[in-house]
Amino acid sequence: PPRSTLFPYTTLFRSTPCMTSLTLSDWITMAIDNRHSRKDAAVLTASEDNRGLLSPADLTGEIEVLREELRKERDRNLRTLADFKNYRRHIEREGNRLAEGGKREILLPLIGIIDDLEKALKWAGGAERPLMEGLQNIYQKLLALLEAQEVRSFDSQGRAFTPDLHEAVALAKSDDVEQGTVVEDLRRGYLWRSELLRPAQVRVAE
Repeated sequence: PPRSTLFPYTTLFRSTPCMTSLTLSDWITMAIDNRHSRKDAAVLTASEDNRGLLSPADLTGEIEVLREELRKERDRNLRTLADFKNYRRHIEREGNRLAEGGKREILLPLIGIIDDLEKALKWAGGAERPLMEGLQNIYQKLLALLEAQEVRSFDSQGRAFTPDLHEAVALAKSDDVEQGTVVEDLRRGYLWRSELLRPAQVRVAE
């Protein structure tokens, strides 16, 4: 074997006078003992390094604990996401309700202006032509504006009185129609899309 393997302490021994009397057998024995010592030290070091590692059974249990924690965290995230979606839908519905309420407050005064224009056109039949044309032009523009917002009027005369659409302001005796029939439309009603925007004021046969 190489000299460095058998005699790792050659330099030390050369400088020590008491070592010169050792035989070759003594030198070999010391080299073997030194090798065994280094091997035992390496095994001890590896054992200390593995001291913190989990056994297979403990490792399996730890994995199951982590899986359970991940499942719970996922469930919490899903519930949070569902709550957020419900909150967003609620906010959207509330926003739409407020927007429609605000639009209703604008549309109702416009309908009142149309009522006034209709009366003005009826009373100003003999007025000068430029005045009539101006009133008619404003009236048509307002009707187009309401139509763009899906607002339309409905006729009530000759139809049965319906509390959901009509507001009875007077009664009238009539032999020509059945009782409960609208005989005169005093103020037209309006629908916004499929909802009632303003009920019609009518005179009903008694």
